[in-house]
Amino acid sequence: MSVTKKDVEEIAGLAKLKFNDEELQNFTVQMNEILTYMDKLNELDTENVKPLSHPVEQVNIFREDKLKKSVSTEEALKNSPDKTDQHFKVPKVIGDK
Repeated sequence: MSVTKKDVEEIAGLAKLKFNDEELQNFTVQMNEILTYMDKLNELDTENVKPLSHPVEQVNIFREDKLKKSVSTEEALKNSPDKTDQHFKVPKVIGDK
């Protein structure tokens, strides 16, 4: 299977892209190189290869949760220009329309 310049023009049109003749020629060559590589990959025997959801098996890549001291409400609110005892006060951003 090979890609023609007309195929590339059609794909570009579907993607709403415009290319000049030189770009169309370059993309035609590049797409054919990709298809040639894919044909080469298709020659590999993958009969006994288990499908993977990820190329690298990883087990629990997250760090362990550790309880540590947090910022108090007073500390968090101390530099706020407008606040209540427990909350930041901010200007209303949703109007009545």
